[in-house]
Amino acid sequence: MVRIKLSQKVFTEDEVCILTGICLDHLRNVAKLKHLGRIARAAEAAGAEAEKWLFTQAELMILHVLQPRCEHQPVVVSTN
Repeated sequence: MVRIKLSQKVFTEDEVCILTGICLDHLRNVAKLKHLGRIARAAEAAGAEAEKWLFTQAELMILHVLQPRCEHQPVVVSTN
């Protein structure tokens, strides 16, 4: 289960990695394959390469269901 603040609407790829336990490489691969991360895809279509992918709450939940935690990804716990 992923717990998030109800008020947070957009998540960076770094936040998604921490929340789901998916490594950055796998996250980017599944996002491209499943057409997730719409803001970054729009930047690619315009010819610019986006440095960070952004995901909505719905996309975060889809990623959590589709991609299991990576065994090689260390779990980082936020103290905030």
